[in-house]
Amino acid sequence: MNNSLYIAATGMQAQQLSIDTIANNLANVNTSGFKKGRVNFQEMMHVDGSASAQNPSATLNPVGLGIGIENVSRDFVAGALTQTNSPMDIAINGSGFIEVTLADGSRGYTRGGTLQVNQDSYLATSSGQILRPGIHMPQNVTAITIGTDGKIMVQTGDQTQVSEVGQIELVNFSNPAGLKMVASGIYQPSANSGDATYGKPGAAGFGAIAQNTLEGSNVSLVDEMVTLMIAQRAYEMSSKIVQASDEMMSLTNNLRR
Repeated sequence: MNNSLYIAATGMQAQQLSIDTIANNLANVNTSGFKKGRVNFQEMMHVDGSASAQNPSATLNPVGLGIGIENVSRDFVAGALTQTNSPMDIAINGSGFIEVTLADGSRGYTRGGTLQVNQDSYLATSSGQILRPGIHMPQNVTAITIGTDGKIMVQTGDQTQVSEVGQIELVNFSNPAGLKMVASGIYQPSANSGDATYGKPGAAGFGAIAQNTLEGSNVSLVDEMVTLMIAQRAYEMSSKIVQASDEMMSLTNNLRR
């Protein structure tokens, strides 16, 4: 059996996923807080079937059976921070995530974005996930200030004095790339993400909160175009292998005694 056909097929499938991932990265180049995906490949191996009693050392040199996908991870390199005119826009300048409560009651983690006050007067993300711990906002808020340390100060009605209503905390993971995405900009821990560590913004190992700011996508157009060209050429060469293997089998079938 000609294994090169199957090996080349795995190469084409793997590069197709790579191109799909690149396309998604490029499509989200202007999405706030977007973290680019990266396909991680691994070689598929097997023991050479030609090993025999006369040639036992052949088993020491296994022949590859193509390429497989180990996973598609997220690159959590920080994106550029952009100033906005909205006090409800926040970003994390440095490492860390903001913990939120998802619709099913489980915990999710986000890098920030545009906040809102939900119908129950709790501070939530633009998608409706309530921040943890819950921060209840008073009525008639006229001004809100979110410090770099995560403290939230508000003014209400005609009052000139400010009062503290809550504290945003941050969460770190030993391996953020192991987090799994469950919604737009929302992640959950996995077996590969490591343990969660809690702390206040600005503390050692944690970033600071930046108000009136949004974190941009960390997609680099130049890097994605280079990766796209490599994936395209790899796909093309795998297709050439299929063509060459087909021609070799055709020659074999046409042999005359």
